[in-house]
Amino acid sequence: MATEPESTRTSHPLDITVVGAGILGLWQALTLARTGHRVRLVEKSTNPFADSASRFAGAMLAPGCESETAPEVRDLGIRGLTLWRAVYPRLVNAGSLVVAAPRDTAEIARFGRATRPPETLDADAIAALEPDLAGRFVRAYYFPDEAHMTTPDALAFLLDAARNSGATVELGAAWTSPSASNVVIDCRGMAAADELPALRGVRGERLVVRTREIHLARPVRLLHPRHPLYVVPWTDDRYLVGATVIESEDTGAITVRSALELLGTAYALHPAFGEAEILETGAGIRPSFPDNLPHAEIRDGGNRILVNGAYRHGFLLAPVLAEAVAGYLANQAPHELLVFSERVAHPPRPV
Repeated sequence: MATEPESTRTSHPLDITVVGAGILGLWQALTLARTGHRVRLVEKSTNPFADSASRFAGAMLAPGCESETAPEVRDLGIRGLTLWRAVYPRLVNAGSLVVAAPRDTAEIARFGRATRPPETLDADAIAALEPDLAGRFVRAYYFPDEAHMTTPDALAFLLDAARNSGATVELGAAWTSPSASNVVIDCRGMAAADELPALRGVRGERLVVRTREIHLARPVRLLHPRHPLYVVPWTDDRYLVGATVIESEDTGAITVRSALELLGTAYALHPAFGEAEILETGAGIRPSFPDNLPHAEIRDGGNRILVNGAYRHGFLLAPVLAEAVAGYLANQAPHELLVFSERVAHPPRPV
């Protein structure tokens, strides 16, 4: 078991209901239970994660790479990575590699300007880091202090860790407001869109494949002006291949167009993916705010908190949001991911 993140147990425990057991809700429940609050985690689906967009995530902890579209993610994500490392023993700390085809040199130059990569590799260095990519790329960026995980394993671990920390988990349970709890933390994603007018859905599609013909030690991002791709190594010779970013709230299955784009770009990364076995396809809707950053909105004098808007940063920033909420409940500590829908004079009173 990894060392738990540093926290001070509260002397005034609250009754807290966390609604939604996706990545945001799991980290809220775990963090608040470990702080000493009485936590109830409510999830409408009987099977864990069956209705959660989190199960489609690439689960890369890549603050440097993700700062391409939101510079604020870099510092916030470094904190998220620290919190994951303190909790999850199966995190793979192998960094991230970013490559581009020779014809896409403009893309890799643009990415470098946006993200300030710590290391630039030539062909020999790429081959030394990922031997199966030898001779395929002449330039790459390497972010050594990044990490990844196998998504379903990490979600299952967090659910068990929340239980073991004292949280009560109720699966297949309906939740209706109001609640008898001191505090309700709403982590329902798109199901809370009626209360968050700025929330929009961004569709993401991905594949899970298996191949023993190629071995990658770390996530590899292949830049492309129209079809950027990442390939994340999972356990048991599996790879997550993703992901589209489509401004749509269509909840249907993955489209033929998207499947062809993902498979074609994976083949461009390495032809061995052409012989891979397709294990699973999937599509999910990422709840997103206009700035593509999540936040926790404090309502009703602190008795209701809406945690939402993960976009592509759910795994990376979920622990940061949980830490922010715990700090607010303890002593109204400010945090850049906290927003207020009304003036809040005092945190909720314990009973």
